Amino acid sequence: MSKAPKKNKEEKTHGTISNNLFMLGFVARNAPGMLFFNIFFDLLTNVPWILSSVVLLKYIIDVVTSGVDYYRIAVACGIFAVLVIIGTIGSTVFYEVYRPRQKERLHFKLYSSIYEKAAKMDFEAYDNPAYYNDLVLAMTSMSERVDSVISDTQDIVRLLTSILSITAVIASIDPICLVFIFLCVAIMIPIGRLIAKVNVDRTEAMTPLDRKNLYFSRVFYLQDYAKELRLNPAGRMIEDRYNKNVKDRIFTIAPFLRKQWQLYFCQEALPMTLLVYLGIALLMGYKAIVTKEISLGDFAATFNGANAVSRCVFDLTSWFSINLRENSLYVEKYRKFMAAKEKIIGGEDKTVFEKPVSIKLENVSFTYPGNEKPTLKNINLEIKPYQKIALVGYNGAGKTTLTNLLLRLYDVTEGRITVDGKDIREWHIPSYHANYAAVFQDFSLFGATVGENVAMSGTHDKIRVLNALRESNFGKELHNGTDTMLLREFDDTGLSLSGGEAQKVAVARAFYKQCPFAILDEPSANLDPVSEYALNEAMTRAAADKTVIFISHRLSTTVMADVIYMLENGEIVESGSHDELMALNGKYAYMFNLQAEKYRDTEE
Repeated sequence: MSKAPKKNKEEKTHGTISNNLFMLGFVARNAPGMLFFNIFFDLLTNVPWILSSVVLLKYIIDVVTSGVDYYRIAVACGIFAVLVIIGTIGSTVFYEVYRPRQKERLHFKLYSSIYEKAAKMDFEAYDNPAYYNDLVLAMTSMSERVDSVISDTQDIVRLLTSILSITAVIASIDPICLVFIFLCVAIMIPIGRLIAKVNVDRTEAMTPLDRKNLYFSRVFYLQDYAKELRLNPAGRMIEDRYNKNVKDRIFTIAPFLRKQWQLYFCQEALPMTLLVYLGIALLMGYKAIVTKEISLGDFAATFNGANAVSRCVFDLTSWFSINLRENSLYVEKYRKFMAAKEKIIGGEDKTVFEKPVSIKLENVSFTYPGNEKPTLKNINLEIKPYQKIALVGYNGAGKTTLTNLLLRLYDVTEGRITVDGKDIREWHIPSYHANYAAVFQDFSLFGATVGENVAMSGTHDKIRVLNALRESNFGKELHNGTDTMLLREFDDTGLSLSGGEAQKVAVARAFYKQCPFAILDEPSANLDPVSEYALNEAMTRAAADKTVIFISHRLSTTVMADVIYMLENGEIVESGSHDELMALNGKYAYMFNLQAEKYRDTEE
């Protein structure tokens, strides 16, 4: 059984401020001016409205109560209207013209960094659930998070600007009001921290249930599950589990909602009601009505200003502290993902062979990360130039793992692999891979042209592509030749292929690539016996100048191999030609005869 990877105790983590500043730095480097103009136009648009409830209102009330020069109200409102119009025009141009282009540029830089890093990471990383989760989170959420960091930053700057400017106005009217405001802030800040903690705890508690919800969504919208859902009662089963998950979500979230309600009441209702609405209202009302120390305009300004400041503090200590913490959690995942180090390090040898050379596996053992039991144990074999090698055995015997080691998708745990006498770890990795054409059992087709899918490149030789397709017995009509688009992600007229047709395109890749070695992992898995026989003949002809290593569960394919290696529990238990192994009458012969018997039963 696999063990969960242990967390590195020395693994560095970053604080909330550090992570948000990190993302702001990324924005500053890749979309210069975007953050500045976001803040500038946000202030230009919103601050006049905030100050109007304090300064403009005070001015209007003072003019009205004085009973003279009413035209000054019109002038003040006109100046305010001009500021609002200028801010609205400027912000509209920014948000509708400039910002979308900067946003696309920023997202491009962000995802380019993620894609580049993902392409460089070791294949082994995909066996690590923590790495895979970080990759998925980076892929699916970072564009939203970088936008959130920008938005939250501009909002925080606006709130702080509002607090400072309104506080200055209030201090000029009556500094005693600041005492009430400071007391209000002193009460709200620690409660806001508790609210933020409850929200983070709630997010962590809900994450496993959210992950289940995403699974249910995938089941019902992905084509992969469509047939099963329609032909079996599985849909009802999944719906029942979805319903249970909803009940679990309600049960899980309930105590957090109760705590949040209590804290919000303590933070908002008590200090704001007692100190702002009641305290300042009574104090300033007394001074305005009884002692006549201040004007009614001063009373309105201090009351509205204190209310506005308390609202700003409420947002800063609750909503934005929550947002910044949440942003930080995702940015931390991104930083960990980007900081991950590759284990498969290439050497300096850039040799690409024109002809096959010998390959040796010397005392090779391999254990997957997190496993205690080795998948391969003490493998020794030599593949001579131009040989056709077959790896056979039951599922889990280690066949695909062996080819993955040969391709250096993993590094051996013990022993070594050599090509032409040199350890493959000495090779420059792209140069080493250039020596191999590989067709995997779990191959993938891309949303690209047929030619690009065969050549696995943005450019291709059309004649070679057509020849490769012909060698793989691909018979589908291509309405636009090698430029015919596959799949429909980028073209509504893209060609859809059956499983067998798709596999023939994948096999054509091995025929197209000019290299000395070919590795074929179940190249005929989706083919019928007739197509399989034709493909075997084609491979024999087309790969005459290559060393070929193939894996097959259909042992009729192995008859053409020069040497067959029978693997069991990670070890080579038999080796030889088909005739030699049949004469041995061991495990290979048993498997072959068992399959042959099934074929005969089917024919009868």
